[in-house]
Amino acid sequence: MAEMTTTIYDLTVIGAGPGGYEAALEAAKLGLRTALIEKDSLGGTCLNRGCIPTKTLLHSSELYKEICDAERFGISAEHVQADLNNIQQHKQTTIATLQKGIAALLKAAKVTMYQGLGTVIDTGTDDSNKDHMKQVQITADGADPVIIQTRQILLASGSVPSVPPIPGHDLPGVMTSDELLSWDQEPFSSLLIIGGGVIGVEFAGIWQALGTKVTILEALPSLIANMDKELGQSLKQSLKKKGADIHTGAMVQSLESTQDGILCTYTEKDTVCTCTAQAVLIATGRKPYTDGLFADGLAPSMERGRILTDEHFQTNLPGIYAIGDVNGKLQLAHAATAQGLHAVHQIAATLSEDTANSIVPHRNSPVLDLVPSCIYASPEIASVGLTLDQAKEQGLTAKSHKILSSANGKSVLSLQERGFMKVVYLEETHVIIGAQLLCARATDMISEFAVAIAQKLTLEEMASVIRPHPSFSEMITQVTTL
Repeated sequence: MAEMTTTIYDLTVIGAGPGGYEAALEAAKLGLRTALIEKDSLGGTCLNRGCIPTKTLLHSSELYKEICDAERFGISAEHVQADLNNIQQHKQTTIATLQKGIAALLKAAKVTMYQGLGTVIDTGTDDSNKDHMKQVQITADGADPVIIQTRQILLASGSVPSVPPIPGHDLPGVMTSDELLSWDQEPFSSLLIIGGGVIGVEFAGIWQALGTKVTILEALPSLIANMDKELGQSLKQSLKKKGADIHTGAMVQSLESTQDGILCTYTEKDTVCTCTAQAVLIATGRKPYTDGLFADGLAPSMERGRILTDEHFQTNLPGIYAIGDVNGKLQLAHAATAQGLHAVHQIAATLSEDTANSIVPHRNSPVLDLVPSCIYASPEIASVGLTLDQAKEQGLTAKSHKILSSANGKSVLSLQERGFMKVVYLEETHVIIGAQLLCARATDMISEFAVAIAQKLTLEEMASVIRPHPSFSEMITQVTTL
């Protein structure tokens, strides 16, 4: 039988990923009694199976590749080896370090942490519930269930890999990103990646750098199809130059085990084709994770597995909010964090008139319609705001200006001159409305353009800032100078 706690929380957050734990911290700072529930590991998908582990592996693999190619810089390096077991240990150390940091922040903020599956068992909307309290049951292995009462609920349960029903998808050697992230044996001789989106191309970069022959099959006409076409075309050229075999408009039909590896049958331009690889990564996206979130009959309105919300991330159930991957709006860690902060400010204003009148107005919510997208390829890719095509579709009179990385001293001396930077601006006013980068440190420099768009800066205002020489950021001055 479940035990009910006597503590009544102002806010209970289910899911301790970047959206959930940041929201819990903000709520606590605003004076709300806050509980945070996580069934797995602190940090959620991003820290344990996504952003951090992939970038850690990518950093190690690219460092290995750079050392192997050190002769380009006049350095001789012999007997260089990539030990995947040690690389995985470095990844785990990185994750553990960041988890400790998050735990310390939560403890300092006096957020109550619960380990287990959080299930909403009372939405507080039943007429029999006179106090209109919501209830969440926490179920953990080896322990009796615990029920907590709360005024508001924030769902931040994240996502899991989406695996299409391809015949053979469950064969040994066919993996999702979650499974491949833990591979600690010898590098594969060959790897087939089904899906040329962000996940697929980042894993392609990791394994290419380790010396694996990579093949990518993408059903859409281009890689990273949701971004600027030129970015996808340039990325394809870069991957092919490094030895990757890339097929777009390729529809996978089946997978089967053979003596030579896993045989993949696919169609391309109405032609049946095959390829064989030692291992297969299915990287066809992720889907919202809602298993066990609600007791029978209590779930909010949903569409194709995602929880529907309004502009403040509230569901159709009063006082229940959903942020991050679970609402399906933008599957980005920093988007989840931004949504969480916005939702918490709404919740705090609802719960406390004093908070609404004093604290909340002075805590700026993020600009939710301006979210940078980043791909940690080589070179890096980043985009924010509108592409030129999108601007024209919206009826805006816009132009773009592009410069090549080969005109930047830091790019040339570091042998990272392959790439470009493009800015999109209104023709009449020169106000910046978008930027697309494919170059070294693109994921860092995109923030300058995000600020510029948010503040409606012009090309001239961006160009007037003195940037250090030599630096990659000098490209920002170059691209904003007509």
